[in-house]
Amino acid sequence: MANETAITPTRDQDYPEWYQQVIKAADLAENSAVRGCMVIKPWGYGIWERIQAELDQRFKATGHENAYFPLLIPLSFLEKEAAHVSGFAKECAVVTHHRLVERDGKLVPEGELEEPLIIRPTSETIIGDSFSRWVQSYRDLPVLINQWCNVMRWEMRTRMFLRTAEFLWQEGHTCHATAQEAMDETKTMLEVYREFCENILAVPVITGEKPHHERFPGAVTTYCVEAMMQDKKALQAGTSHYLGQNFANASNIKFLNEKGEIEFAHTTSWGVSTRLIGGLIMTHSDDDGLRLPPKVAPKHVVILPVVPKPETQSEVFAYCEKIAKELRSLSFDGIPVQVTIDKRDIRGGDKSWSWIKKGIPVRIEIGPRDIAQDSCMLYRRDRGPREKQPTSIADLKASLPETLLAIQRSLYAQALAYRDQSITTSVKTLEEFKQFFANPQAGFVKAHWCEEVESLIALDEFKVTVRCAPLNENETQGTCVLTGKPATKQYYFGRSY
Repeated sequence: MANETAITPTRDQDYPEWYQQVIKAADLAENSAVRGCMVIKPWGYGIWERIQAELDQRFKATGHENAYFPLLIPLSFLEKEAAHVSGFAKECAVVTHHRLVERDGKLVPEGELEEPLIIRPTSETIIGDSFSRWVQSYRDLPVLINQWCNVMRWEMRTRMFLRTAEFLWQEGHTCHATAQEAMDETKTMLEVYREFCENILAVPVITGEKPHHERFPGAVTTYCVEAMMQDKKALQAGTSHYLGQNFANASNIKFLNEKGEIEFAHTTSWGVSTRLIGGLIMTHSDDDGLRLPPKVAPKHVVILPVVPKPETQSEVFAYCEKIAKELRSLSFDGIPVQVTIDKRDIRGGDKSWSWIKKGIPVRIEIGPRDIAQDSCMLYRRDRGPREKQPTSIADLKASLPETLLAIQRSLYAQALAYRDQSITTSVKTLEEFKQFFANPQAGFVKAHWCEEVESLIALDEFKVTVRCAPLNENETQGTCVLTGKPATKQYYFGRSY
């Protein structure tokens, strides 16, 4: 039937369950024996490796170096910065003992630690301790460090990739002599995230500043990249924080300036996580499964040998190996083309659908008739699953790099058009605001807000939050959409993950 889909329920029927089924069908991850934690399977981890590779080269191009810091943080370190500890206290996993002993046939903790250790929810405090030793003079600045690691935040309600107790991420931490240098760093890294999300993940984002009540605990200013998912909810895809001298004071990061005076450094932190994979899924996937932008796909092309008779298998497999080798010599936008051959002994339809659900950008079918004509059948994941294109091998090799770039552009254009048509600027009053968000899939409102946190109580019944004030927009005189008072800054409002 024409209306059959590989994923049930569909997005329209049950979006949260559709999301879980896409992850399962694409074989990205599964729940683990540890509550709130997940096992990231090879296809899902392959996406994370691509994210790592692309971001890592961008970090290094902007002068940053990778380092590694301890998983465990002394409790006293978190206590040094009051806003920080209050912001993370309820999410901390705490280590209190250092060994296990057997009693009555069971293992029980013993050897209570003099000071409890916190499994890092983030590393500002432990890295600040190192910075306090590394920085003595203005000549030691700036310090530009990034760490790839795992963190733990004791989440009560978890969802794979979007919100898990343990997740993978990168966290950048830098130290500067002046406030301006630190602020420049904060905005530079925000732009790195924006460019990466749009150019590599094909996810259009809004860059903006968080309102003061939504800042990272202990930060002076928090900037973010916000994306819209297909259920029209916002996803905070990354953040960049100017921490001022708050953490430098707490960690005693001081230096001798050029005038011979002692002063505290200015620090920043910034990070993205495996949450990006959740955003990728919800931005691009359809009711047949995952759709991957080629620049972040672990494999770009799968060759599906068509073997009608057992005696043709060796010839077909040999031809497919030859084509795969030739395609692997190609690249697009500096990325080597990754090709796999699926030689599994299963029905051809099942094999093809398994790759559709995994979201591989290009499928190529090759059988004995194709070999005789030096041709193949090509399928693009940004098009219908049965939409095929007969192609000569010569044309395939000549056009594949551009085809992959065309798929990348196509997915971005679809996501951008969807987002832009789901943002309204016509809501001007609280009554109009409530009427708009009475729809569970309302999208975003962009409107003036007077920045009175008390006024947000009106949003609680709709579970709407202030997302950000867009960057690089001039302030304009207007009326606050929630209070009717004068306001000069516009903000995006929406439901979020």
